[in-house]
Amino acid sequence: MAQEIDHALLTRIADALERMAPAKPAGPDLQGFSAFVWHASPPQLEPVARVNRVEMSLLKGIDLTRDILIENTERFARGLPANNALLWGARGMGKSSLVKAAHHAINEAAGGILKLVEIHREDIESLPLLMNIIRKAEHFRFIVFCDDLSFDAEDTSYKSLKAALDGGIEGRPLNMVFYATSNRRHLLPREMIENERSTAINPSEAVQEKVSLSDRFGLWLGFHNCSQDEFLDMVEGYARHFGLKVPPEDLRAGAIAWQATRGSRSGRVAWQYIQDVAGRTGQRLEG
Repeated sequence: MAQEIDHALLTRIADALERMAPAKPAGPDLQGFSAFVWHASPPQLEPVARVNRVEMSLLKGIDLTRDILIENTERFARGLPANNALLWGARGMGKSSLVKAAHHAINEAAGGILKLVEIHREDIESLPLLMNIIRKAEHFRFIVFCDDLSFDAEDTSYKSLKAALDGGIEGRPLNMVFYATSNRRHLLPREMIENERSTAINPSEAVQEKVSLSDRFGLWLGFHNCSQDEFLDMVEGYARHFGLKVPPEDLRAGAIAWQATRGSRSGRVAWQYIQDVAGRTGQRLEG
């Protein structure tokens, strides 16, 4: 009798604790969304209803890198081996835009199985947790994307990224690749590498430890400053795409003057000029 009472009491206590416990968050709707943002605390994949991207046809002056990344992504979407990719180089030349455009184009052809997950630089240390979630979602393919990835002096979280890309004992999930953009080819500042060289007992080993992070990326895709002709091609491509009613000679002359005031030419500068033209002429950028 006492055992029955104890069992009933324990059951009531367990039920009460279950009611008091916070509800478990629902899993991400992987079927209903194609893109997500990873939050480390609390760990969750937040769906993105509308991805901020540009059409592939508007990305000018990067034909070779575009084709390489698309081919790698297509193989991955088909379940074939593919490489992690580091897109590095000049600012504003379409590194992150290419990743998002490639995902969109290939995901449509793949029937929606290809998911884009953005992870912020400060959450890199939580990458192993994200990889565990991805590994369980074996019916989908995931591009984990980190924009503007770099590490400062005294920052040791790059070691977490190295271990995660190697995958540790379990290995990197077969349904995941890691794409990153950076202004630096080696992701670490030169002074950080030189400091290691000057203070380490074995300088060559210390430098290799720093530089080897980039070796985890099978693809290194370089982006370089564009020529004036390529810049004008970008401007004209945007104008055609959005149907801007501006005389061609005025558009080109204004673009040359605009890039001169900025002191640089890039896809970002071309887009900023188009926004200025549309605003001044009272036209909307829709399309």
